[in-house]
Formats: sequence, structure tokens, C-alpha cells
Amino acid sequence: MKRLEGKVALVTGAGSGIGRAVALRLAQEGARVFCVDLQAEPLEQTCESVLSSGGIALARRCDVSNEAEVRASVAAAAAAWGRLDHLSNMAGILRFDHFHEIALEDFRRVIEVNVYGTFLFCREAIPHLLKVGGNIVNTASTSSHAGLPWGGVYSSSKGAVLAMTRTIAVEYGRLGLRANSVSPGDIATPMSKGVKMPEGVDFSWMDRCKALAGPRPPEVVAGVVAMLASDDAAHINGEDIRIDGGTLS
Repeated sequence: MKRLEGKVALVTGAGSGIGRAVALRLAQEGARVFCVDLQAEPLEQTCESVLSSGGIALARRCDVSNEAEVRASVAAAAAAWGRLDHLSNMAGILRFDHFHEIALEDFRRVIEVNVYGTFLFCREAIPHLLKVGGNIVNTASTSSHAGLPWGGVYSSSKGAVLAMTRTIAVEYGRLGLRANSVSPGDIATPMSKGVKMPEGVDFSWMDRCKALAGPRPPEVVAGVVAMLASDDAAHINGEDIRIDGGTLS
């Protein structure tokens, strides 16, 4: 199914995990994909995977918390194919700490990537998206809906993304731009596997909350993002879709 034929999509965090899965899925749906990530080598690997599958993609290294780099990346994406139809903000970082031990510099870095990065790409992309009636999908989290022990900084950042997304949706909806978010949970990604856990942390309680067995691969999130990016979601705006196997049900 080519629901995004002729569309141009910009995907952040495209070098690995959910971002890579989203870039590949949007390309499979027919979109020309502009991929950005901080890590150049994994980013190139994503583009190579798109191209080897018959898709169209370009890559650009970008620190999503750097205003100048974000501005240049969005401009390059819009210039590459003459338009920008979709923005997927998938870049993010995760950390766990006992709340009373969170260092300010660690809190600040998570906010810079997860909040500032999402803000900057949305701000720069919106003028281009308004020209074509485009849309945005941001990455919130199940932790933006419920408390996550040891996840104070991450939860705070994702709560901000959720509120930001809904604000964009109501501010620009009548102008033809849609904004939605996804809230992944229990997804197997390099980010979740590599995160350092503080002493004494036990997440075994989460297994008792799952309605479906997990974890699931990033492709389950990519499928939902592709739907939200397509005309199948033409009347979905300001919504958040949990993709967590029923953990919060």
C-alpha cells in the first residue's frame, strides 16, 4: 500500500530504533524520506536500507538541540524535493535516576533533546507543512500518562511533548495542519536496552501490568506513525495513541 506516494517526510532519530523503523516504513508507503540523526554512520545505514528496498532517502547529520542545525536541516529537506508533508519527531534520550539524585546537567540534557529538539523541528517545519496541509507526529511516552518510578526527567520531558503536540493541533488545525503523538511502551530498542539503571531498581512489576506479551519491535510503532501520516488519519488531530500492549489499561 502506497498511502504516502508523492509525499516528503522528515524523520528525526532515524539512525536506530523507532526512528529507523519509521523511516523505512514511510519509504515503503511511497514517501521520499529525509533522515536526520546525531550519529552519522547509523544514519547512513538507514538510508542505505531505504535505497536498497527501492525507496528514496537523503541523510543529514543533525543535533536536534542545536537551533542552527535544525533550521538548516528543515530547509534542506524542503528544498530537496520542493515540499515537506510530514514531520516525525522520533529522536530522544532516556535515563533513569532516583529523583533526589538527578543532576541538573543530566536533567537539562534530556530536556534539550526531547523537548527543545521537538520544539525546534516543529517550529521550523510548520510554515512548510501549512503550504501543503501536512502533519506532525511527535513521540510522547506511556510515562507522560502515568508515573514512572526512576523516570522523573524522562517523564517530565515527554509530558511536555504531549502538551506541545496538543497545543499545535488546536492552534493550526483550522489551517489544515494536523498534529498527533504516539506513546510507546515496552518496545525493544537500542535506547531502552542500553540505558543505565540506578542501584536498587526493579521493573519486574511492569510484567504484571501487561495485557499483551512484550516487548515488541519498533515496527509496531512505525505502523501507527505511517497511519497518522496518511490520509487514513485525515480526521485525527490532537490525539495520542498508546502503543504499549495494554500496560496502562
